[in-house]
Amino acid sequence: MLPVTRFWLGWFGFNPGSTTAANKDIAMIFVNTNLAAAAGAVLAMVTSRVKFGKPEIGMSLNGALAGLVAITAPCASVTPLSAVIIGAAAGIVVVLSVLFFDKIKVDDPVGAISVHGVCGAWGTLAAGIFNIGGTSAKIIGVQLLGIGTCFLWVFPAAFFMFKLIDKTVGLRVSPEEEMEGLDLAEHGGNAYPDFEVSSYNGVGGSAMGPGSPAATGDAVSQFKPVQQT
Repeated sequence: MLPVTRFWLGWFGFNPGSTTAANKDIAMIFVNTNLAAAAGAVLAMVTSRVKFGKPEIGMSLNGALAGLVAITAPCASVTPLSAVIIGAAAGIVVVLSVLFFDKIKVDDPVGAISVHGVCGAWGTLAAGIFNIGGTSAKIIGVQLLGIGTCFLWVFPAAFFMFKLIDKTVGLRVSPEEEMEGLDLAEHGGNAYPDFEVSSYNGVGGSAMGPGSPAATGDAVSQFKPVQQT
């Protein structure tokens, strides 16, 4: 949870700072950024409650990130009300997108594709739809062209690089190393000395959804503190 709050705070420098000008426009960018993040967190929490039966914290935090990502493109060109709508839509979209990529077996345990890819595309499109100066088919067309161009460059390039890495040095560690943890396998250290992995899921099982920061891989593990002697 702490890293997400740091991202949230840092985004206040990222979005307003991108204007490279100290003027009154920064105030609205601050407000839009905060409103979108809050709306994303709330709607992701509501959506996860509907989908999983519990308001899952990992998905809620991903919703905040989704709202921040979605408002980045239109932060200076939409009204605060539009920022709420953009963030709220991102909060819903990120949950559904995470479930979709999990269903088609894409290995994305923290939902990065959904947060930055899908919600980034939504924010780019929203910049045209909710443009404070008015929208048009031409504006929306330009935004769609930008989204498509990014995809047509990034996807093939990334696919090629990942395939190259996979065929040369290898892209993935062994299942045993995954279970042991890369802190031990790759770095020879224990990153979490106060915790151990347990198969116990608590009362009523786990509500953590796939792709949330609280989940890793297909199996969701709970952690319990170890008494230090």
